[in-house]
Amino acid sequence: MSGHKKILLLRPRGFCAGVVRAIEIVRIALDRYGPPIYVRKEIVHNRHVVDELRGVGAVFVQELEEVPEGARVIFSAHGVSPAVRIEAKKRRLQVIDATCPLVTKVHLEAIRFARARHTIVLIGHPSHDEVIGTIGEAPRNTILVSNAEDVDRIETDHADRLVYLTQTTLSQDDTQNIVERLKVRFPQIAQPKTQDICYATENRQLAVKAIAPLCQVLLVIGSQNSSNSKRLVEVCEQAGVPGYLIDDWLQIRPEMLDGVATVGLTAGASAPERLVEKVIGHLRGLGYDDLEETEIKEENVHFPLPFELERQPPREG
Repeated sequence: MSGHKKILLLRPRGFCAGVVRAIEIVRIALDRYGPPIYVRKEIVHNRHVVDELRGVGAVFVQELEEVPEGARVIFSAHGVSPAVRIEAKKRRLQVIDATCPLVTKVHLEAIRFARARHTIVLIGHPSHDEVIGTIGEAPRNTILVSNAEDVDRIETDHADRLVYLTQTTLSQDDTQNIVERLKVRFPQIAQPKTQDICYATENRQLAVKAIAPLCQVLLVIGSQNSSNSKRLVEVCEQAGVPGYLIDDWLQIRPEMLDGVATVGLTAGASAPERLVEKVIGHLRGLGYDDLEETEIKEENVHFPLPFELERQPPREG
């Protein structure tokens, strides 16, 4: 093998519009009201982002009982169930909602179908914050499935009133397999008007598929609890190329790059660009001097801030 070593940098990568909005909400709230600002769960699933916001006064809690009565709290990008909203009201908490608008879309679909007395088959991962919130909208009407085998175990007396919805950060191919199994078992099953898997998840997966044949390994920057980042590794491996999920450059082990001339590099939707730059710097130090950026699809999505942050003037002083 020649000594020529190359990094193929994928675009789109990194922050999606929902993550940009959620982080901005925490920063504006801290600037306007001053710390502490409480945040229920991780604002986005990235350790570096959470640590950075904690450093400037955000206080991350698992549940609302940890928030002092009457304090200001932000709900994470993954959304919450109605039970959490009710508890916030009871405790007179000042809520700022950073739920991604694309997650809100799925919640509204769940409410609408539940009101129409449909049984909802929700495709998603059981312990993910987003799934917990969506199920909370219609717990008695929802069946959770995570794979095609789960579909075979569904028992219902209302096959004519079934609809499926999905978590926003799933693998498109895996979800398609589950949907196909659902349609075989329940030919009348309804579906949302537009797909629930978000544009950023889809675009990052498309980029990985395009790049996989051109590299010997793919590094995905993202935290272990990031669903969309894990899916990027799976998509690459399904294309026959090894993929590794790394939190940062410190997790790159020599054996990952053993004999690798071309390394693909991308980042999940909650991983900051500064981590990408540090990984590139680390790879350059290992002799990967040639950097080529490949854009698969242009992204220019932007979500407005919640109106309570848009309207009010900044705090004095």
